Parts: sequence; C-alpha cells; structure tokens
Amino acid sequence: MRKKVLVGILSVAGAVVVAAAIYVAYVMLGYYRLEDNLELQAMPPANEAAEPLAQLELGDGLTPITVVAANLGFGAYGPDFDFFMDGGSGSVAQSADYVRSNVLGSAEAIKGLNPDFVMFQEVDVHGTRSHDVDEYALLVDAFPNDASVFAQNYDSPYLAWPPYAPHGANRAGMVTFSRYEVEGALRRSLPISDSFSKLLDLDRCYSITRIPTSSGVDLVLFNVHLSAYGADAQVMQGQRDMLYEDMRKERDAGNYVIAGGDFNHDMIGVSNEVFGNATDTEASWAKPFDFAGVPEGFTVACKAQLDAGEFDSAATCRDAGRPYDGTNDRWVMDAFVYSDNVRCLEQKTLDLDFAYSDHNPVYMRFALAGE
Repeated sequence: MRKKVLVGILSVAGAVVVAAAIYVAYVMLGYYRLEDNLELQAMPPANEAAEPLAQLELGDGLTPITVVAANLGFGAYGPDFDFFMDGGSGSVAQSADYVRSNVLGSAEAIKGLNPDFVMFQEVDVHGTRSHDVDEYALLVDAFPNDASVFAQNYDSPYLAWPPYAPHGANRAGMVTFSRYEVEGALRRSLPISDSFSKLLDLDRCYSITRIPTSSGVDLVLFNVHLSAYGADAQVMQGQRDMLYEDMRKERDAGNYVIAGGDFNHDMIGVSNEVFGNATDTEASWAKPFDFAGVPEGFTVACKAQLDAGEFDSAATCRDAGRPYDGTNDRWVMDAFVYSDNVRCLEQKTLDLDFAYSDHNPVYMRFALAGE
C-alpha cells in the first residue's frame, strides 16, 4: 500500500515537473522582440467627413500648442485596483466594461484640454488582463478627427501568474494622436536585460512621430515608456543614452523636439518630500532621474519649474501596491523633455485624482517660432 502511495506521489510530482518544463519552454520560445528602426504607419482620421489634416503653422512664439502624455494602465487601474508586481494582489481588470469606462474616462478628460497631440502608453489591443478590449479602437473613436500612430510595445506569451488570476497573454503599445499632418513615424527598440528578467521587461520601445511645419523643419515627438521592472542601472542608462542620441540628432538637424511619457523615474527628484511619501528615496523603486545626463540644450519641464520655485502640480503616479485612498505614495513620473527651440508656456498635471489609471495625465502648452 505504501509503495502504491509513493508511486502515486512520484507520478504526480513527475507530471508537475514535466508540465512546468513545457510551460517554461513555451514562454521562452514564444518570447520575441520586434526589429529596431521599424517604420510605423500613420493612420488617417477615422471620421471620413473630417477636414483634411493641415500642416502645423508656426506662430510668433506665443501661439500655444498643447501636447498631453498619459499612461492608461491598460484600463485596469481604477482607485480600487492594486497590482501584484507592485506588492498588491490584482492582475486582471474587473471586467470589459470596467476597462472601457476607464479608457474613455481618461480620453474625455484629456479632450477637455483641446490637445493638438496626445501620447498614450499602456494601450492594450488584445489582452487577458484587459478582457480583450481593443483600447486603441476606443481611443480612435474618442479622437476621430486626428491621425494616429500605434507602436507595439510588446506581445507577451501567457503568464500563468498569479495562479488565482493569471495575468495571461497581452499585446500592448503606445499611441500618438495628432490633429496635424504626420509625415512619418518610427519605432525604436530600447535595450533591455539579456537575463531571464527580460520576461518581465518584455519589449521596451519608444516611437518617433514627425510633424512637418510651415517653416520647413519638423516637430518631432518622442512617445516614451522607459523600464521599471527587471532592469538594472546599466540597462536604464543605455535606454536614456539611446533616446538622447536620437533627440540630439533631430535638434542638430534644426527640428523641434519634445519627448513625453512615462519615464519610470522621479522626474522632479524630490517627490517623496513634496508629496509626503511614507517611503524614503533609498527604499523606493522610484529613483530620481539622472538630470545631470540630460543633453545640453534640453530641459525637463517639471524639474525646471521646481528649480525656479514654480512647481505647483499634482503627482502623476501613485503607489499601486494597494488600492488608492488618497494617502498612497505619489511621484511625478510622467513628464516632457524639450529642446531649446521650444518655448514652454505651461506644464502641469491634469489632476484626475487617479480616477481612471494609476497615472494622472500631464500636459504642456508650448510655442514654436521660426529660427
């Protein structure tokens, strides 16, 4: 009898080991990265009755143009959502309707700013975690008169964790909307870890969208989402170096350059003090950005405000290790970095009190003038 029990236990254990090996092989074989320097297609406005997109006209250096950056948190991060990779337990949105409500809630709030350009991150087009809601399609419907550029960030194999609600398989990306003519767009593959941790960091990238202006030079928008999970300091430095190199090339060519999005760092450097966080800087994963490494001729908008004593904005990101109750740690992680031929007229957080995402949108009103 004991022998039969032992054989049974060993058989079950063997089956578990085999299943685990098959799953690991599936994850490893299913992992892939898109090629670098991938040309992206700019989609025309969904509204066929819309006026043709106009070329961006330069003003006198005072005419405001508005750009918004917003991390949608794949539509799952209402105030009651926490995330297992941040120390919480959540991994999948409550329902498809919940996802739609959050995505459209963010979009409607952003439309109230009357933006010329919007750069979204964490936009799922097919995902277990977002109940297969095509969030890009929702956004196209919300901005029907704008051109759009989608850049796939990653297409992950099925993540069978946490076991009570697996995160699943997810395809996500970034979207840039423009009410002006788009000349071209490009996807750049960021460096990531070569170790097993790459399965957490997946396929990081940024997109470059080119907007021609009446002066003959371009406004070049970089839609950015840098690494947070599974990346060491060397990898993150490599990501910044690559981004900066491309930004410098565009500025050296005489173009106007703005990078915006989720930098996954404290973009004022002292968010813990400003927002009274319980976690100090050394213990926090949200480390201060490398401001000293920002290339000459470029400015981090929110940090410049802080240094001038003019920073007066809400945080852009909350701690997602627990549901939001107004006392979570908060940081400024979503920001704009702009070139010295761009004039920042206003930069501020659109304070939605994290109603639709673990990020608040951030916007910048800026001006361009012929040089």
